Amino acid sequence: MTHGNENGGRLGRVTRSIAARLALLAAIWGCSFLFIKVGLEGLSPAQIVLGRMAAGSAALLVVVAIRHQRLPSDARLWAHLTVFAVLGNLLPFLLFAFGEERIASSRAGVLNATTPLCTLVVAMLFLPEERPDRQRVLGLIVGFAGVVVVVGPWNEHGGGGLSGQLACLCAAALYGVSFVYARRFVTRPDVPPGALAAAQLLAGTGVMVLLSPFVARHAVHLGVRVAASVLVLGAAGTGIAYLVYHGLLRDAGATTTSLVTYFIPITAVVLGVTVLDEQVTWNLFAGAAVVIFGVALSENRVPLRTRADDDAADGVRSLKRGGR
Repeated sequence: MTHGNENGGRLGRVTRSIAARLALLAAIWGCSFLFIKVGLEGLSPAQIVLGRMAAGSAALLVVVAIRHQRLPSDARLWAHLTVFAVLGNLLPFLLFAFGEERIASSRAGVLNATTPLCTLVVAMLFLPEERPDRQRVLGLIVGFAGVVVVVGPWNEHGGGGLSGQLACLCAAALYGVSFVYARRFVTRPDVPPGALAAAQLLAGTGVMVLLSPFVARHAVHLGVRVAASVLVLGAAGTGIAYLVYHGLLRDAGATTTSLVTYFIPITAVVLGVTVLDEQVTWNLFAGAAVVIFGVALSENRVPLRTRADDDAADGVRSLKRGGR
């Protein structure tokens, strides 16, 4: 009896730990859109990306050194990590920063919630084991209908609002491509997740340094507020968040970890309204709800029952009653 209680207590502690880490990850990634917006007060999108990548690399290299881990030595893996960094870090980061020059951070955070839908589309196209079924297809249709509501094509998008929203959607699509790429070419059980993430960010930082003379030549206005935002964005949102994310994958699995998707837009909207005094419209809330419901459908979190399923269940119940 005592043994059962101990197991139950341990399970409770693990559950609370996972919930706390999910909340932490949602807060970190939800805050990223706020920090990008503040960073744009003094830096260009490319400069923000360079700063956050460098800060993220530095944070993870410190962690790797403390843990006495080694970076991977396989040249082929480094090549894949470089491609992954470009697809999953550099280009999406640039597109979100470009988008937030034109739209509110809260709207960018909501559009980021389409990442699971984009990932599913890419996975169904390129991974044979990810076959489309009725529920997944319905979830995609519902989710992308929500995107239409968020974008609001019936509104007048002056000042580049439409281009900003499309940039954020393209960033979410690239996240989807990068996740599938990583699943095929980057996942390595023999390399610690922290070392793998540090190598990924280090490779991406190297690419960004090479590109900076061409894309990051704008004048810099680096006040304390801007510098702090970019440092936190990099060290926490681009560095430490990866450690929390990989730890959740290991301890809770991909399905539970993906729950963070539902909370990131909430965090982004709350911070945008309360900190930056952003104005939100009805279609942002309505569209966000539809997008999240579509994601839940596509991930089978909302099981569907058809009339045929109900009839079959009624038939089974009738047989059971007859047997009694």
